[in-house]
Amino acid sequence: MNGSLTFRYMEIKDIEDVLTIEHESFSAPWSQEAFVNELINNKFAVYIVIEEDNRVVGYCGVWVIVDEAHVTNIAILPEYRGKKLGEALLRKVIDVTKQLGAEKMTLEVRVTNYVAQGLYRKLGFMDGAIRKGYYTDNQEDALVMWVNL
Repeated sequence: MNGSLTFRYMEIKDIEDVLTIEHESFSAPWSQEAFVNELINNKFAVYIVIEEDNRVVGYCGVWVIVDEAHVTNIAILPEYRGKKLGEALLRKVIDVTKQLGAEKMTLEVRVTNYVAQGLYRKLGFMDGAIRKGYYTDNQEDALVMWVNL
């Protein structure tokens, strides 16, 4: 991390950058309409972007429903991975959701995504259930993980 890092709430103007990250990160990326809907219509949704030198290099979405936060997506541009930006972003999102009243957080992760699982375990997430065939692109199972905040 050479440049200056900033975190802020995602805005409509960020969707183009977020879509680039989405397409470079996932085999079944979300659409522009999905992000617009999250930002405008979903009262539970909170999206945070991480910028390095004023460039959006990652984002994380979470739904905060009563006392529970559910991570919907988190991604960092491939060329910025391995610099602990994902960890910094998730720590920020945890802080924001705690301020919004969340007492626990959950997420799904591909059973083969060992790098992400390692990060989540580092931040205190524990393994929960397996969701069979969760991912629509290849029917891969998801590991559900939880952490008490």
